[in-house]
Amino acid sequence: MPLKKFKPRTPSRRFTVLLDYSDLSNKKPERALVSPKKSTGGRNSAGRITVRHRGGGHKRKYRHIDFRRDKLGIPGKVAALEYDPNRSANLALLHYVDGEKRYILAPQGVAVGAMLVAGPEVEPALGNALPLAAIPLGVTVHNIELTPGNGGKLVRGAGMGAQLMSREGEYAQVRLPSGEIRMLHVNCMATIGQVGNSDHSKVNLGKAGRKRWQGIRPTVRGVAMNPVDHPMGGGEGRTSGGGHPVSPWGQLAKGGRTRKRRKASNKFIVKRRKK
Repeated sequence: MPLKKFKPRTPSRRFTVLLDYSDLSNKKPERALVSPKKSTGGRNSAGRITVRHRGGGHKRKYRHIDFRRDKLGIPGKVAALEYDPNRSANLALLHYVDGEKRYILAPQGVAVGAMLVAGPEVEPALGNALPLAAIPLGVTVHNIELTPGNGGKLVRGAGMGAQLMSREGEYAQVRLPSGEIRMLHVNCMATIGQVGNSDHSKVNLGKAGRKRWQGIRPTVRGVAMNPVDHPMGGGEGRTSGGGHPVSPWGQLAKGGRTRKRRKASNKFIVKRRKK
């Protein structure tokens, strides 16, 4: 997707870089595939803030996406490419030959009019979904299931792609975008290709107000607080913290290991993302 730059008529416009949505279809979302999305402001059912720096922002509707790709052997035509305010990736609207409509994550390079299909015996072409057992080694995939039949959980962000490295017995080894190599069951479904909208990482919002439109409020640094409010607060004059960066509750904030040592899924990790 191309990028838009602007003439520096204001200080914020000077550095603003936004996506040009001219490649997307100019249509409203499919009415049957959207539902209202309540804004929580980061609060749980008790009314307490559990996620900080949330609030305000534009109204959104949730798009129901087919992460399972369980319409096996039934071709679907890409009728439109659409924007989704809830994620970095764009969506492709599929019109199946049996009349059903579904949203999927739009792969990089897929165009309106393309025919996509899912199943264990289909061709490993762009946008088709197959089990890992039927995908040739070395192919780039996305929207990968962790458990067969549970729907894609891995590699769903804009521009992401994983590589199928090897297969042995009931498990395949997949190299994830983080560099981690993980074993997954060969019956797990994955979609061929890379997630579209790879230019999303080059966006520069340009001003604080645009962040507020997204529902994200300002963040106060811990070192600017008092000791009663933050572990890194206080000190005579300006300080840079003096200790390891932590959250207000003492959780390591930059690079510290927070994963449980005896987590059950550790045995499926062949190579960590960090050596």
